[in-house]
Amino acid sequence: MHPLLSAAPEIPVSVETGPLSPDDLERVDQWLLLLPESPPDAVWAALPEGERLRDAAARRSTRSRFALRTRLTNDRQTSVVGGRVSASDDAFQTLSLGRKLLEALKDDAPGTLAISTAGFDPKTSSEIARCVLAAALAAGFAMPAFKTKPATPVLHDIRLLGFDTAFDTSRIEAEAAGNNLARWLTTLPPNKLDAVTYAGIAEALAGDRGWEYRRFGVDELEALNAGAFLAVAQGNGDDSASIVRLRYRPDGKDSEADLSLVGKGIIFDTGGTNLKPFKSMLNMHGDMQGSAVALGTLLAISRLELPLAVDCWLAITENRTGPEAYKSQDVVTAANGKTIQTIHTDAEGRMALADTLVLASRDKPRMIIDYATLTGTCITALTTRMSGVFSNRSDWHPRLKRAGRKSGERVWPFPIGAEFLKLLKSDTADVMQCSEDSAGDHILAATFLAEFVEHETPWVHIDLSSGHREDGLGHVATKATGFGVRYTLALLLDEDILGDGER
Repeated sequence: MHPLLSAAPEIPVSVETGPLSPDDLERVDQWLLLLPESPPDAVWAALPEGERLRDAAARRSTRSRFALRTRLTNDRQTSVVGGRVSASDDAFQTLSLGRKLLEALKDDAPGTLAISTAGFDPKTSSEIARCVLAAALAAGFAMPAFKTKPATPVLHDIRLLGFDTAFDTSRIEAEAAGNNLARWLTTLPPNKLDAVTYAGIAEALAGDRGWEYRRFGVDELEALNAGAFLAVAQGNGDDSASIVRLRYRPDGKDSEADLSLVGKGIIFDTGGTNLKPFKSMLNMHGDMQGSAVALGTLLAISRLELPLAVDCWLAITENRTGPEAYKSQDVVTAANGKTIQTIHTDAEGRMALADTLVLASRDKPRMIIDYATLTGTCITALTTRMSGVFSNRSDWHPRLKRAGRKSGERVWPFPIGAEFLKLLKSDTADVMQCSEDSAGDHILAATFLAEFVEHETPWVHIDLSSGHREDGLGHVATKATGFGVRYTLALLLDEDILGDGER
C-alpha cells in the first residue's frame, strides 16, 4: 500500500434474512428504514416498535422524503431515520435519498449502521438497499485530511437487516472502492500528488492487485513521437511527466485488451501561457480526476474479477507556465503523424489525451473509454448534474443514456464528426487544437480526439461535467464525485456493451 493511499479499513457489509427483531436492533447504533410513500398498518405492525415509528412518521409531512426521525427505546437508544421511496423513483433519486438520510445521521456517534426496507417486494427491496448501501459506503469513507487531529470514523460496519431473500453486494462494494479511490486521488493537494508520486501510486496499486505496470517517460515518449503530450509537459521544468499503462488480465491470461480505459491526468493546470485567473485555477489539482476515474474503474473490475482483459492508460503531467511552456500557434506532431496547430494552451487536456488515445488504440482493443474534465462548455450545456458522452458509434447513444439511468450517474450524448471537424480546419497544420470561438467546444474537443483513435476502434469519450459539484451528487456528498465508475460498470454489466466478452 502506498503511504498516500487511504489506510482506513474497508467497512464490512453483511446481509441478514428473516423477520426483523428487537434483538437485531440492539446491536446497531443507527438504523436507516426505507418505506413506501403511504405504508399500510401491516407494515408498521411488522416492525419493532412499529407504533412508535408510525407516530413519529405522522408528525412529518407526507410530501417529505424524510419519513421519520426518532430513537428506539432499547438500551442502545438506536437512532432511526426513515425515508420514503416512490414507486416512480429511478436509481439517481434513490441514491440521492440515501445520501440525504445519511447526512441526517452524521452527527451521531460512529458505530454500526443497519439498513432495512419495509413494504416492498423482494426485488425492489434489494434494489433500494443496494442504492442506500452505495451511499453509506461513500459517506463512511474518510477523505484526505492533513490535520493534527485525525477525523473520527463514521461507520464501523453495515448490516442489511430483515430481508426476505439474500442478495449479493459485491458489485456495490467494488464500485464503492473504485469511487472512493477516484475521490481520494482527486482531493489530494497538488504538492502531495505530483507527477512522480502519482505514477508511484499506480505502481503500488499494480503490485497489490497483480496488474502489469509500465511507465513511458519523456525519453520514451520522444521516441514514440508523442509531440502533443510532450507539448504540454515541456513547461514542467523536469522530466516528471509520463504516460502510465496498467494491465489487468483475469486468471493471468496474456491476451489483447477487450477494453482500454484512458484518463486525463493533469495534476495541476495553470492554463499554461494562457494563464487562468485565480478562481478558475483554485481547484485545478482536481484536473486529473479523469485518470482517477479510469484507475478506480480498473480497481472495481479487478475486484469483481470480471473476465475481461483491460488496459488502463494515465496521461500524467502538469500544465505549467514558464519560458519552456508551449504557446499559441505552435505546431506539434502527434504520435500518429498528424500535425496540430495550437490555439489556446488551456486546452491542454485534449493534447495530452491525443497521444494517449493513439497508443491505446494501436493495441487494437475492442473498445476505448476515456474520461476527462475537458471543457467548461459541457458544464454550460448540462450543468454539473450530469456528464456529456460522445462516441464514434452514434447508434450507441440510447445505450449510453440507459446506462446512466441504471447507474444513477446520468449522461447526455452529443454529436461529433466531419461537420464539426470543418471548424478545426487549419491553414498551417492538419488540424487545429480548438477553435478561437468557444461555442460548442465540448463537441469540437471530442471531434478533435476522434482523430487520434486508430483502427476504427469503438470509442466513448466522457466529459466529466459532473465530476465536481459543490453539494455532491447522487449518493456522494463530497465535491469530488468520482463520477464514472458506476457508469462504466453499468455499461459493461447491464448494457453488455462488449457483447459476450469473447474475441
